[in-house]
Amino acid sequence: MTMLTKKFAMPDPAEALPGRADAIEPSEAHFVNGHSLTGPYPDGTKTVLLGMGCFWGAERIFWQLPGVHATAVGYAGGFTPNPTYHETCTGRTGHTEAVLVVYDPETVTLETLLKVFWENHDPTQGMRQGNDTGTQYRSAIYVASDDELEIAERSRGAYQDALKGAGIASTITTEIKVLDQFYFAEDYHQQYLAKNPGGYCGIGGTGVACPVGLHQGA
Repeated sequence: MTMLTKKFAMPDPAEALPGRADAIEPSEAHFVNGHSLTGPYPDGTKTVLLGMGCFWGAERIFWQLPGVHATAVGYAGGFTPNPTYHETCTGRTGHTEAVLVVYDPETVTLETLLKVFWENHDPTQGMRQGNDTGTQYRSAIYVASDDELEIAERSRGAYQDALKGAGIASTITTEIKVLDQFYFAEDYHQQYLAKNPGGYCGIGGTGVACPVGLHQGA
């Protein structure tokens, strides 16, 4: 019973798994476009981390977008340094599954990426996404700066209004903060659905469009 409860609540930092000093480093380039997963990335590109349930299907959505240079999957938002997938699944690392999106802001804006984010999962479900349950499946946006944090928070407000206008009373539970650390997942998770086209994809949205234009407001 204790383990079940912990899956749906963030662990205290003091009780999180200890992790390890050595990081998981992807050994191969992006399976779809051949770009480096770890960088250095081209001058002018930016990064954002998006958690929207199982990272397999989420990553595929973003690598298909014009202006996205590279994507990678991993773990973020928790306490355990350099966690493994199996450790993250216990709920004792505090991390959620996240997609690193490296993008050219001259071609695709953060607002557009967030529109894709909101429309392709249900951000009101707390520590779950559909049938996938636990802290590792919580909705999250991790940005690189305070300015981007403001953009993300405005986008949340715009999408909350859109949900309300569509008759959905549920409150968005998405965690939004400036990122402190991202840990790459194991090689076999990277671009999983390109390597395994028939693999599991849990992506599914609310059916409510996100009004991207509203993100620009005060």
